[in-house]
Amino acid sequence: MLTMKRTPLYESHKELGANIVPFAGYEMPLVYTTMIEEHMAVRNVAGLFDVSHMGEISIQGRDAILFTNYLITNQTTDMQDGDIKYSPLCYEDGGEVDDLLAYRLTETHMLLVVNASNTEKDFLHILSIHELHPEFQVEITNRSDQYGQVAFQGPEAETILQTLTNFDLTQFKVFTCHEIEIAGVKTITSRTGYTGEDGFEILASNHDIVTIWNAILGAGQTKGVLPCGLGSRDTLRFEVCLWLYGNDIDKTTNPLEAGQTFAVKLEKSFVGSDILSAISKQGPTRKLTCFELDGKMIPRHGMEIFHQGKPVGYVTSGSYCPKINRIAAMGYIPADLFAIGSSLDIQIRGKMVPALMVKKPFYKGTSGRKDRR
Repeated sequence: MLTMKRTPLYESHKELGANIVPFAGYEMPLVYTTMIEEHMAVRNVAGLFDVSHMGEISIQGRDAILFTNYLITNQTTDMQDGDIKYSPLCYEDGGEVDDLLAYRLTETHMLLVVNASNTEKDFLHILSIHELHPEFQVEITNRSDQYGQVAFQGPEAETILQTLTNFDLTQFKVFTCHEIEIAGVKTITSRTGYTGEDGFEILASNHDIVTIWNAILGAGQTKGVLPCGLGSRDTLRFEVCLWLYGNDIDKTTNPLEAGQTFAVKLEKSFVGSDILSAISKQGPTRKLTCFELDGKMIPRHGMEIFHQGKPVGYVTSGSYCPKINRIAAMGYIPADLFAIGSSLDIQIRGKMVPALMVKKPFYKGTSGRKDRR
């Protein structure tokens, strides 16, 4: 039997009465109160997530910037110390290994924050690319077990976190990171987010992350800050149309059809660039599309999308969106059928349900106030 891992905050989750479920090899909190209550706390005030299961892969050495630039689709050679970029990580055929955040800590140190379920796969993939290109002088290390991480998200996150640090958070730009003290603890803190709201991700040692967790919950208690589980994390990211690896993107999809073109720099050479350049010239044959549906039936991953009675695509993610009080879905359809305002049908439990194509995102959070990239 596979032994499940536990994050440094496992006992805290148990004390708070969380519903613990297996996820990506870890025992993780699904929900503490209700998904909708936690979702709305993040939208209206702030919520605190344990994301210690995320992976951290370190690339160090003289060629850390250049190797990462070849490894991922986004550009790293124009980054400054403290900059962060979102990027797909691709195979040679253009399929996605993962999507990640690349931190430039120094001119000789890049830190890649990757999805929990992909950490080992990503690490082995990166090692294999380096084996093919030993001219890059780098050392690649999986440091995932050395870090705990929490995400503090919501329109009041900055105000609340400011009470725990002397660093002026108003000067903290989005998609950057800084080494700062929070609650007396040394951290690497970033401002990116996966909910559409403004907020911070805080990396610290396994021991210290418990101190930070307790300090943030204490500082935000009177304002309505809640601990939040994986359930609301998924509905929050879906409401702002952010990708979930394994649902919306995987090794069978490429970033051009997934709508990640902003993070694909075809003017440079990277793993998969030849294939993606060819796809770009011809145009992707399918497109990840957003839909809104009437009624109460919720489309789920894998359900078929129909046009004039024939299956043409499939749903990647679907959910009720609490903030906008709508049922929505994302899914791949042929590019020539894409037209905002027109409808296709999604088969849900044997019934054809009309699905209106809409612009993304379904909801725009507070993170849109700043230049995110």
